[in-house]
Amino acid sequence: MFAAERRQLILEMVRANGAVSLRELARVVQTSEVTVRRDVRALEAEGLLDRRHGGAVLPGGFTRESGFPQKSHLATAEKTAIADLAAGLVQEGEAIVVGAGTTTQELARRLARVPGLTVVTNSLLVAQALAHANRVEVVMTGGTLRGSNYALVGSGAEQSLQGLRVSRAFISGAGLTAERGLSTSNMLSASVDRALVEAAAEVVVLADHTKLGTDTMFQTVPTDVITHLVTDEPPLADDRSATELQALADRGVQVTVASLNGVENLQASGGGGGRRRDLSPPLPVPRRHPHPGQPGGGMPGGPLRSAQLSGEASAARIADLAPRRR
Repeated sequence: MFAAERRQLILEMVRANGAVSLRELARVVQTSEVTVRRDVRALEAEGLLDRRHGGAVLPGGFTRESGFPQKSHLATAEKTAIADLAAGLVQEGEAIVVGAGTTTQELARRLARVPGLTVVTNSLLVAQALAHANRVEVVMTGGTLRGSNYALVGSGAEQSLQGLRVSRAFISGAGLTAERGLSTSNMLSASVDRALVEAAAEVVVLADHTKLGTDTMFQTVPTDVITHLVTDEPPLADDRSATELQALADRGVQVTVASLNGVENLQASGGGGGRRRDLSPPLPVPRRHPHPGQPGGGMPGGPLRSAQLSGEASAARIADLAPRRR
């Protein structure tokens, strides 16, 4: 493929998806990431796209949101690795919330094997992945359907989450920076994500390396609220993503990186500077049982039930999800 043909294809992919990683571009045009990076620089010089950490985005500073069909085909291997690690954080009998997104959909497919689990979600795709799971209860919010990502949004979704208290929230987004935290390009989605986070004692962000260093219009979770980030290993030449990960760790976020060799837990730099990466054993991750009375104390198992929270019935149904003190 000639350089002009490669660059035209790269430009078409960025225009179709909003943001594409160098790794994905190299795979599609069947060349090296070094060559793709050179092509991206040339296109940026012409004002046709902007470079970002490990990828390229539409010009104009903030990235726009891709539709579900486009996002579902991006970074699929990375999302699978992230979902595998995140599923190991979920305990038997736990009550959690799971937001909308292609990565959280992958997580939901793995949660189907966790008995006694209660999952509250505004995502039709998450609910569908768990619909036939044995001994998993699915509770859906109310709201208005947003077709681009199959999520329920609006005041109905937010009101149905009031009074809810669960152990963890698993959410994704369009961008993640140490300075601003997690963000998305849609105001309604951002508002519901904030309501999901408010309901949880801990916040786990699932974001592949293409999201690192990307900033979008609406902040959903500031960095100091993020408990844990599960991500994939950035390309070797992508020093900026590695720097962003270190900055997140230095801000107190527990960063777990999926790699071919296992799981890397990135810790905050000490007084002497430099980065410390402790290579932990692969999954399964040991499961810790919370103390009685704390969030995440578990909920009784039972057959699958799908419920929708709406109107006055929402408050009563949500109250049942709160962990009971012994």
